[in-house]
Amino acid sequence: MTKTNIFKLIHMIDQMNNENIVRFTKAFPYPLGISPILVLSELRIKGPQKQAELAETIGYTKGAMTSIASKLVDLGLAKRLYDDNDRRTIHMEITSEGENALAKAQSIGQDVFMQLFEVLNEEEIAQYLLIQEKLVQGIQEKKLQA
Repeated sequence: MTKTNIFKLIHMIDQMNNENIVRFTKAFPYPLGISPILVLSELRIKGPQKQAELAETIGYTKGAMTSIASKLVDLGLAKRLYDDNDRRTIHMEITSEGENALAKAQSIGQDVFMQLFEVLNEEEIAQYLLIQEKLVQGIQEKKLQA
């Protein structure tokens, strides 16, 4: 692959990602990006967790997680649970409003991606899926080698 092609590919991926984020943000009624939505998803799947555990699971710094947690609590989408035996131990838990926000995010996300892929026919979707699987496999193999 030539240098020109690699930069063109990077640019095209960037354009697709930016367009999807803009579409999602316009449709989503909460002032949140993808990171807090990932946190809500983790809380729904695994239940209450410490902020440090969430940060490690999702790959954020503890500082970033503190900021995300505060935003979620301020919006009523999550709450902090304090341990009566050890006040230093604080867990995050998704609220019913957080469940609603997550469901809305998933619905909007699905709509955005359906719009993205509707320009492709079945054969192109199958090819794209094979390419994505190959790229992910390559990433995983490199992680194992490291």
